[in-house]
Amino acid sequence: MNTFTLKFFHNLHSYSLNYSTDISPKFHSKPSSFRLLSFNTRRSIAPLASMAVTSAEEVLPPVLDSTSDPPPLFDGTIRLYTSYICPYAQRVWIARNYKGLQEKIKLVPIDLGNRPAWYKEKVYPENKVPSLEHNNKVTGESLDLIKYIDSHFEGPALYPDDPNKRQFAEELLSYTDTFNRAVIFSLKGGAAFDHLETALSKFNDGPFFLGQFSLVDIAYAPFIERFHPLLLDVKKYDITSGRPKLVSWIEEMDKIEAYKQTKLDTQELVDALKNRFMAN
Repeated sequence: MNTFTLKFFHNLHSYSLNYSTDISPKFHSKPSSFRLLSFNTRRSIAPLASMAVTSAEEVLPPVLDSTSDPPPLFDGTIRLYTSYICPYAQRVWIARNYKGLQEKIKLVPIDLGNRPAWYKEKVYPENKVPSLEHNNKVTGESLDLIKYIDSHFEGPALYPDDPNKRQFAEELLSYTDTFNRAVIFSLKGGAAFDHLETALSKFNDGPFFLGQFSLVDIAYAPFIERFHPLLLDVKKYDITSGRPKLVSWIEEMDKIEAYKQTKLDTQELVDALKNRFMAN
């Protein structure tokens, strides 16, 4: 009989899809042993790039693998090294899209199941995504990068001026690690979703965490996108049941083109996750 289990690894440098070696970006010297939703380590993920839904305005570049040549590094081009199925990289992709930076920041998708050696050797020694090549240096960590893109590039602001909202934003951004752990380890995370429901009730000037769309929504969206259908499928647990604010938030998120351009096909995503974590 098959049971749905989650596996955790203390050393993921030997695994192909360690989305982040530290999902708490404020503590770079203390990497976490927790990893979210890693896929089969021996299977190339390049075919899964077809799961991304894009608008007519942008054609996604092909995924680069171990046989691919590197781009002309540090030539003044701003590059976002990403993976089409990584939730951490998706955060930065959404921010880039929302700011209208599709022409300014070029996507460089990496096949994490068959990653090119030059990525670690010449671009980003941590050998993970996302990372951003800008001003002749490469930096990483998704929460740091969405703030960086918001503060260093033109486009709609994603961080509020209101000091109360800024403080609440920092609290919610700090909670993302705790939220992910709670959901994964319990395989329901009822209290964690209740926390989000309460957070969505704090401001009444819009349906988002800070009222208006912000970095906080970007930080949570890729994970809700995965948790919602996955838990419904494997545990028959609907995270939106009894949580009207969360229902509204998901509906409003799905109207945002910058996010829709990065979304994955739900059934293909669930199938991939179940295949990775289903054990006899």
